[in-house]
Amino acid sequence: MQHYNVKIDAFEGPLDLLLHLINRLEIDIYDIPVAEITEQYLIFIHTMKELELDIASEYLVMAATLLAIKSKMLLPKHEEEAFDEDMTLEMEEDPRDELVERLVEYRKFKEAAEDLKELEHERSLMYTKPPSDLTEITKETKSEKANLEVSLYDMLGALQKLMRRKKLQKPLSTRITRQEIPIEMRINEIMKELKGFKGKKSFNDLFSVSNREHVVVTFLAILELIKRRDIHVTQEMNFSEIFVEATEGI
Repeated sequence: MQHYNVKIDAFEGPLDLLLHLINRLEIDIYDIPVAEITEQYLIFIHTMKELELDIASEYLVMAATLLAIKSKMLLPKHEEEAFDEDMTLEMEEDPRDELVERLVEYRKFKEAAEDLKELEHERSLMYTKPPSDLTEITKETKSEKANLEVSLYDMLGALQKLMRRKKLQKPLSTRITRQEIPIEMRINEIMKELKGFKGKKSFNDLFSVSNREHVVVTFLAILELIKRRDIHVTQEMNFSEIFVEATEGI
């Protein structure tokens, strides 16, 4: 199958992915269960490899860092006895401290960037002209903001569930001759299907063929359509089903 690289703004680095996992699993950032967060992180890395997406070296470095911290957490902690009975026992440093410090610092900058973006948006609504009726514009803005709640990480999570159901994670024991599916052809097929449906269509329903190559091409086609703003992707709540619909006027 031909390689097709897609760059999405949602990829902001490994710290961004870790914060997403921490929020999704409702984990205390100051008391991270390293074994669980490492397992979830490696699942995302594995999924990106399955899609043949280029993985930046910083993601692999973070994976190695998590594995190193996990190994240290498994080692027995040593205590140094003090000569004075009134002195408390000195414990070894928590191997998670440096990672927690980096995550907290990154979260501060991320929240500050979001605040600045919101201020920029509010300032963009100011005009030196008489007041106008902006009801329709307000509705459109709220709708677009809701769509942004579905991140690339949510899409990858939905794909993981889909691939587990279709049992496509394990390689096939035999090889068969297949016809390659051009990405543009799959894009046109998806748009035709969405326009004919005239409404929101389940993300899973777009993967009608239980074939790994077809699943990968379909997922990449959906990412490209999101990038082109030809489709909207929505989700009512966290972990709920994802829906896809064609953008109005397309």
